[in-house]
Amino acid sequence: MGAKGGQRGKPGRGSERTAGRQRLALIVFAALFVLIFVGFAIAQGIGSPSVPSGDVAKVQNVPDDFGAVTQKAFNHAMERQVATAKLKKAPAPGSDKYEELKEAALGELLEATWIRGEAAERGITVTDKQVEEELAQIKKQSFPTEAAYKKFLKESKFTTEDVNNIVEVQVLSKAIQEKVNAEAPVPSSSQVKSYYEAEKATQYTEKASRDIRIILNKDKDKVEAAKRELEKDHSPASWKKTAKKYSSDPTSKSKGGLQEGISEEFLQEPLKQAVFGSATGELVGPTKFETNWILTEVVKLKPAKVKKLPEVEAQIEETLKSEKQQEFFTEFVSDYQTKWTSRTYCAGSYLVKQCANFTSSGHPTTASPACYEANPKTPAKECPAPVTPISPALPGTITEQKPKGEPFPQRPLPEATAGGSETSTELPPGATPEGEAPAEAPPAETGE
Repeated sequence: MGAKGGQRGKPGRGSERTAGRQRLALIVFAALFVLIFVGFAIAQGIGSPSVPSGDVAKVQNVPDDFGAVTQKAFNHAMERQVATAKLKKAPAPGSDKYEELKEAALGELLEATWIRGEAAERGITVTDKQVEEELAQIKKQSFPTEAAYKKFLKESKFTTEDVNNIVEVQVLSKAIQEKVNAEAPVPSSSQVKSYYEAEKATQYTEKASRDIRIILNKDKDKVEAAKRELEKDHSPASWKKTAKKYSSDPTSKSKGGLQEGISEEFLQEPLKQAVFGSATGELVGPTKFETNWILTEVVKLKPAKVKKLPEVEAQIEETLKSEKQQEFFTEFVSDYQTKWTSRTYCAGSYLVKQCANFTSSGHPTTASPACYEANPKTPAKECPAPVTPISPALPGTITEQKPKGEPFPQRPLPEATAGGSETSTELPPGATPEGEAPAEAPPAETGE
């Protein structure tokens, strides 16, 4: 018999399983809670490496002698930013101008630390002599005299140590770029050949052209007089004499009216027909072209000429090498920014976007805050697009030498069809408007 109403029976196996599941659920929930808390703590900077007292930022995985950005270094960098901005005094902390200069000052210090760290990881060093030579080159290009250089140091609040550090970082930066470029993949012979075949008709083919002689004059009678003389004798000597006498074209009259390498694509009608529709040695004209009358004679035909691959192979290799280096370096810079940002931690009042513990609004830094306010006091003049644009490639344009292809052009929406609503658009064959069932297919012919 079952237990009486209001009494509890002995726990059976079913209730044991229920209790076990409850305990397991509590354990799982506790573990999940820990994971959520840890994720939240990381996002808020809790548990991240602390910045020592007296420092404003700390960069991990770099030698100890330059991994910390001290308060003293930051204050001096701010002085330089204030001087560069030509302000009479430093802006008040918390003001927009202060935040702007703070980001510039700290960004400059962090970037220098990152470059030194990247150089150390890649085994790149710089000598005092290299720094001296680079500084001498900078002074030669930017300062006419030593006095002008010293004046710059004074006005900009730069010390000699500041300058040497900046120049050292510049030399290291150049060395890093050179080393990264050297690591870029070299173009293969198949890539060179593919590029040649793709560009042969445009880059490596000399169009068919003609050498011609002309006499140009606004006076038709003079051109006709020149033609009568040349019909008797159209030798080069006669052309030289006649062009000098009748032509007003300064570029050709001294050469007997000769113009070499005239391509059809650069001529307009009716001059194009006069030149490319006539035989060698045939006098054509006078032809009216714009405000002038022209007499022409084709003296030499030059067929199209295609340069062979061996003639341009070195040029193509250099072009592809440059493109690959640029792409490779762009990828390096992206990875470099991500890597060093993840290693950088800043004190609470010195958080900037280069810090791993910096929390952004998710909005573009160049956008006005008014773009994201419901009722801004001063509306923004322009705001970024709410959707990140993509750059699809035209079908069939992705090749070995152009892996990104040609950009797909954005087109306007189709105009409304005649008699339809303003929003109606033409659908592709077989498509139906959304929400409508497709039309039934016609019955197949049975041949009866």
